[in-house]
Amino acid sequence: MQKIAVIGAGTMGNGIAHVFAQNDFEVNLVDISDEALDRGLQTITKNLDRMIKKGAIDEAKKEATLKNLSASTDMALALEDADLVVEAATENVDLKLKIFANMDSYAKPEAILASNTSSISLTQIAAVTSRPDKVIGMHFMNPVPVMKLVEVIRGYATSDETTKTIMELSEKLGKVPTECNDYPGFVSNRILMPMINEAIITLFEGVAGVKEIDTIMKLGMAHPMGPLKLADFIGLDVCLSILNVLYEGFGNPKYAPCPLLVNMVRAGKLGAKSGEGFYDYSEGPKSETVSPQFS
Repeated sequence: MQKIAVIGAGTMGNGIAHVFAQNDFEVNLVDISDEALDRGLQTITKNLDRMIKKGAIDEAKKEATLKNLSASTDMALALEDADLVVEAATENVDLKLKIFANMDSYAKPEAILASNTSSISLTQIAAVTSRPDKVIGMHFMNPVPVMKLVEVIRGYATSDETTKTIMELSEKLGKVPTECNDYPGFVSNRILMPMINEAIITLFEGVAGVKEIDTIMKLGMAHPMGPLKLADFIGLDVCLSILNVLYEGFGNPKYAPCPLLVNMVRAGKLGAKSGEGFYDYSEGPKSETVSPQFS
C-alpha cells in the first residue's frame, strides 16, 4: 500500500492525510470545493510548523510531507489508483452510504475502503458496496497527528486479510491499532458518550455547575479534560448523533440523550466550533469562561 485517498478535508480528514503524508505515503485529499481543500492544506501546514517549533520534525520533513500531498475535487480521478480510501466525512449515515457507493464504483477492485466513523455501523456501510470483505473502520482520534489510538472496526463481512493489512498499516503510521467488532459506538464511544451524557444530566438536574463537574472529573479521576469541555471540543451535535446511534441501536433508555443536549444543538450551541457550548469561546478555543447560560 502506497497510494492513499482521503475523502473529506475537515478536522479529521486533513489530520489523517497529514499523518499518512508524513509517513511517506502518497496522499490525495478529496473534497467538494477548492475552498475546503485550501483550508485543509493550510491546517496541515500550520500543524507542521507547530511540530517544527516543538522540535518534533525539521524543515526538510515538512517539505517532504507537503510534497506527498495533492488535492482534488474529482473523486473518480483521485480514487482510480488508490490502494486505500479513507472516508472522513460528517457523521451522517445517509451521506456516508452515498460516499461509499461512489467509492466502490471509482476505486480499483482490490482497494480497501475504510471509514473514520465514530459510531455508524460498518456492516451497514459495507452493504452498499460490492466488496464488503474489504470494508473496515479506521477510527482515528482527534487531533490525529498527536493521538496514538486507531480503533480498527471489523464489519460483519470484513476479512482477516483486510484486518491484518490495516492493523499493520496503522503501526507504520506510529499508531496503536486496537481491534473491535461492529456494534453501536464500538468501544470508545459506547463508553465515552454515556459518561458525557451523564455529566450533562448532572448539570441539567442542578447537582453542580459546569466548572465543578469538570474539576471533579479532572482532579478526582485524573482525566486530562472534563467531560463538558470535551463535549464542546467534540461538538455537541456529534455527541447527540452518537448517542442517538447508541439509543436506536440498543433500544436501551440508558443511552437516551439528555434534553439539555438536545435543546443546545437545536439552538445552534455546538461547542467550540460555534463559539459557545458549555463554555464561551468568544476569546479563543482555550477559554475557561463558562457560557452565560450556565454562569
